Amino acid sequence: MRLMLSVCCGIIFGLIVGISLPSSSLTKLNITSSIVSNFPIARDRNNVVSDQKPADPSIKIQNATDQLKIWVPSNPRGAERLPPGIVASESDYYPRRLWGKPSEDLQSKPKYLVTFTVGIKQKHNIDAAVKKFSDDFTILLFHYDGKTTEWDEFEWSKKAIHVSVRKQTKWWYAKRFLHPDIVAPYDYIFIWDEDLGVEHFDAKEYIKLVKKHGLEISQPGLDPRRGTTWQMTKRRGDREVHTTTEEKPGWCADPHLPPCAAFVEIMAPVFSRDAWRCVWYMIQNDLVHGWGLDFALRKCVDPAHKKIGVVDAQWIVHQGLPSLGNEGEAKDGKAPWKGVRDRCRKEWTMFQSRVANAEKAYFKSIGVDPSNLTSH
Repeated sequence: MRLMLSVCCGIIFGLIVGISLPSSSLTKLNITSSIVSNFPIARDRNNVVSDQKPADPSIKIQNATDQLKIWVPSNPRGAERLPPGIVASESDYYPRRLWGKPSEDLQSKPKYLVTFTVGIKQKHNIDAAVKKFSDDFTILLFHYDGKTTEWDEFEWSKKAIHVSVRKQTKWWYAKRFLHPDIVAPYDYIFIWDEDLGVEHFDAKEYIKLVKKHGLEISQPGLDPRRGTTWQMTKRRGDREVHTTTEEKPGWCADPHLPPCAAFVEIMAPVFSRDAWRCVWYMIQNDLVHGWGLDFALRKCVDPAHKKIGVVDAQWIVHQGLPSLGNEGEAKDGKAPWKGVRDRCRKEWTMFQSRVANAEKAYFKSIGVDPSNLTSH
């Protein structure tokens, strides 16, 4: 009895001491967690220590704020902090009204885009060309002479998109104003010069033939009577489309490579949406005249010798008017156009070197000796 009484008194005394001591005392007494855990009353410090300060509310707020932060790595670069539902990676050239419901702005959405790089001297030629394109085309004019209001005499010009920067070429404009995410709504993009005769051309029929033959990059055939340079781009009168040709001896190392196949000239190219996305990335350098680009277009479609071609049934005339060439600078007794031509040749050499070096660097990076590769 005496022993049992002593044990009960000890337990009661221990409980009283445990309740009266602050939680910090347990730490000071170095009581192990295993011993403390044996006392149910000691597990819940909020119950055991009545004078302990409540948790800092700012910590809970901070935790809640962290949970509400948005970070989506799959969003476009720079937009990771936005919810995916608000991210729009593409836009368009469709004009909007300044009034009314936004949802009612667009009565129609053109499926194709045609661009011309123009000067006012060729306005009547461009007027004739634009009239060959239906309302299913957005018209975009790049003005290299700074004159835009002079085009208002044409009714279609009031609906067209006008971009004006002096003394620039169409590839300079294309790099800056034809981003693939901006022209994404268009199935095909025409990037044309201003000196093209279109008497025998119809844009609707052209699109039909391009789709029928599966061409990703194309151009209308050129009138063979008007000083064409390449056999490939000359119009043939016995077919709708051609994708190969025979050139002068020694000009084609491979019948599937330019200029015997997989080749169109840069004066009047037409690109599918997907092909243009590739070409746009390829031209992001100091190339502005585009010389040499026509030999590299094949890198953007596969198989190029089947998906790059010339539409013979819809043909044009290259008039060869040196309007933009005259925007050059007369220097050392040379005419302005000669300086422009020299720049064209330099660009061609630079572009060829750039492409070749980039390909060599790539193959070396994956452990392939470029010298063992054949042309492709």
